[in-house]
Amino acid sequence: MHVVDFTIDDMIKMQEILRKNNNTITCAESCTGGLIASKITQVAGSSSVFRGSVVTYCNEIKEQELGVSKQTMINNGVVSIEVVNEMLDGVLKKFDANFAVAVSGVAGPGGGTKDKPVGMVVVGAAINDGEKDTKIYHFKGDRISVQNQAANQALKKVFKFISKTLDK
Repeated sequence: MHVVDFTIDDMIKMQEILRKNNNTITCAESCTGGLIASKITQVAGSSSVFRGSVVTYCNEIKEQELGVSKQTMINNGVVSIEVVNEMLDGVLKKFDANFAVAVSGVAGPGGGTKDKPVGMVVVGAAINDGEKDTKIYHFKGDRISVQNQAANQALKKVFKFISKTLDK
């Protein structure tokens, strides 16, 4: 897969659309460890649209902070569309935001399995009306590269979602 790009100009445009519509964004991150939130806050004035973020790196915190069901994690694995969808629901509720993005994956170099190899990341975006777009991606490269690609893909996905919903 090619390197996913999400530029500072894209970020500025996304935040302008949110601001113009009095909408907000939040994120729930696992394998990216706060990188998405960091990228959002690189833009001055982001406090008017960014509600906050939670890094739920371990399963107990996913359950405790986002209400992800232990049963969902057991049945589907933590790196799954089902878990990311529950992360989206939980973070939208927690931060009372209009839009959310969430990621869970295997950044590597270890931790991969045959079914869930290193570089597999589930990325989801949602709006607070319940609509979601969650997909599985396979990124190549080292840990930092996978984290960057996952963060950029997440931002690209939520920007598309925001544009489709608000930028009319």
